[in-house]
Amino acid sequence: MLVPEITIGIDIGTSSVKAIAADADGNIVRSARVPHAFFVPAPERFQHDATCWSDGPVRALEALGAAELAPRGVSIAAMVPSLTAVGDDGRAIAPGLLYGDERGHVEEGTHTESGELGRFLAWLAGEAPGARGYWPAQAVGNFALSGAPALSTTAAAACYPLFNFSGWDAPLVAAAGARLDQMADLVPGGTAAGTVRGLGDCVLEGGTIDAMGEQIVAGADEPGDVLVICGTTLIVWSVVAEPVEVPGYFPIPHTTPGRYFIGGPSNAGGLFLNWANALTAPGGTEPDPGNIPLWVPYPRGERVPIEDPHRRAELRGLDLTHGPAALRRAAFEAAGFVTRRMIEASPVPARRIVATGGGVRVAEWLQCLADATGLPVDPVAVPEGGALGAAWLARQAAGLESSLADARRWARSDPTIEPDPRWASATQDRYGAWRAVAD
Repeated sequence: MLVPEITIGIDIGTSSVKAIAADADGNIVRSARVPHAFFVPAPERFQHDATCWSDGPVRALEALGAAELAPRGVSIAAMVPSLTAVGDDGRAIAPGLLYGDERGHVEEGTHTESGELGRFLAWLAGEAPGARGYWPAQAVGNFALSGAPALSTTAAAACYPLFNFSGWDAPLVAAAGARLDQMADLVPGGTAAGTVRGLGDCVLEGGTIDAMGEQIVAGADEPGDVLVICGTTLIVWSVVAEPVEVPGYFPIPHTTPGRYFIGGPSNAGGLFLNWANALTAPGGTEPDPGNIPLWVPYPRGERVPIEDPHRRAELRGLDLTHGPAALRRAAFEAAGFVTRRMIEASPVPARRIVATGGGVRVAEWLQCLADATGLPVDPVAVPEGGALGAAWLARQAAGLESSLADARRWARSDPTIEPDPRWASATQDRYGAWRAVAD
């Protein structure tokens, strides 16, 4: 009897842990979701009760019935940056600090992510100086599954400059008030970091960044493709054929040789959209395409390219003709306008958007992406791309694959969404007015 090559990817996200069991062809065998809360105790604080980083992956494997599947490998993706202090049992004894939290803030105009982990480390070392360790979400989850506080060098890349691409930077760790033995154990990406308890010889890969997991299975590989991750954070990556420097944006390598990305993260994602749309009652009459107010989508500041954690949300141009549907449309348009602004920073003309993340289930979001940018949108068929990409990395750790670039064979798309002629012209006309108030 042929034994299927099942691997499992787990994604520790802002509001839930998602898990995917996939076969060798990328078909989804089972899936599970374990919700958890996030907390905003002050306008510029953003944190988890980080026990969910331990409990969520364990519960997700149980919900999948992982023991019955006999998986060959498991890998954990997670949002970045994240960090908590853990006790001797590897469980959190301090808040789980998340991206954008003020305890990692830098001066205005500097990339939020620049050194954020180092500042998180300094705060946690002050709060819990006797901690066993200071670990990102991936390492906390890996310890819960295997007893090894492992972190792949791929995931550690989000910790730069605390991670200097050779290892933990000893002077920076010491300057933060911590010791090297309190940091996660580094292992090469795509390799086995241990075995998963209760699953026989199932290997555990060292983990990855959620956005990288999304990218490797999305199929956005050619210059002119734009990968838009419609998650709690909105992330936009334009594919280019050579590295370029654009002030305010990140240039990073693509997993396909000879390809690169330009773009970055924005706070105008699901966290903003859920908040904005919760302020209004659902339903209402169909809004007028030419009469929509403007959301400035920064309730918790903005990242690329503004890099100002102190900016706040605004609703401009509101009048008595606007109902709940118009306000909802305005929120989704704002996410579309942020996407267009990032796309316009690329020197390569865009030809299409490949949309991934949980937001692909929201038809209004995808339609506004198309209307605001004037581009066709190809949504992925598996919204849990972070978990699916992690399942691919688990295959590599199990020795079933040798190339990250081959993950494109798992890419699946749903039908293309084109700009709506009734809305596209008016939406694009509003873009200039939006730039005037949102830049």
